[in-house]
Amino acid sequence: MVLSNVDDRTEEKIDQVVKRFLEDAKEGLLENNGWPVNLSSYVVSKAALNAYTRILAKKIPKISINAQDDKRGREAIKTLNDSGFSYVVFHQLDLMDPSSIG
Repeated sequence: MVLSNVDDRTEEKIDQVVKRFLEDAKEGLLENNGWPVNLSSYVVSKAALNAYTRILAKKIPKISINAQDDKRGREAIKTLNDSGFSYVVFHQLDLMDPSSIG
């Protein structure tokens, strides 16, 4: 599957895989064409999202994230670093303090 081939991955190829999945789902051909049977929509969408993330990691040298708490923010940073983002900034928003949004 193109989603697992890191060197050959492009946005267009990811789009093609997702479109092919949707067509096979409509036709009832998921199992016949080798797609995951259990939670197939989740598995394919998660793989596509991860693939897009890796593409963005190559294009965008810096990314800022926010999270509900410090633990989730640190986990997100690790995930992004593991996906190829070299510089990630974590900023925890305080929804009760509008000045934290800036």
